[in-house]
Amino acid sequence: MKIEGGCHCGFVTYEAEADPERVAICNCTDCQNLSGSAFRTFLPVPDESFVFLSGEPTVYVKTGDSGGKREQTFCPKCGSPIYSTAIGAGPKDINIRIGTARQRDQLVPKGKIWTQSELPWLNQLGTIPGIEKQ
Repeated sequence: MKIEGGCHCGFVTYEAEADPERVAICNCTDCQNLSGSAFRTFLPVPDESFVFLSGEPTVYVKTGDSGGKREQTFCPKCGSPIYSTAIGAGPKDINIRIGTARQRDQLVPKGKIWTQSELPWLNQLGTIPGIEKQ
């Protein structure tokens, strides 16, 4: 499916061809820290299918527990995370941050990784009372 998206302020926009069956949740502590949340939801797409339509993200390179380095990209104006990817030339996957995709309601996770770091209260989300709007 074709997806389009961008950052919160609209400076960085993109489009890509994506397989919605590849959507996953990462529970690693790096994703928790970099997202400011309990996990990060992502969609890997082939780098050749990903195109920036406007803007250019800022790149931060992080080193994982394995010693491997990964680019973390975000909007230089509003700070929205856009994607992560391996360092160097392709072919490789671009791991789009689901919250930036306009079609995010259609991109349902099919799996989870780094479950050893999953916060124990996540399985209770359905029991927590909610408020529809503020």
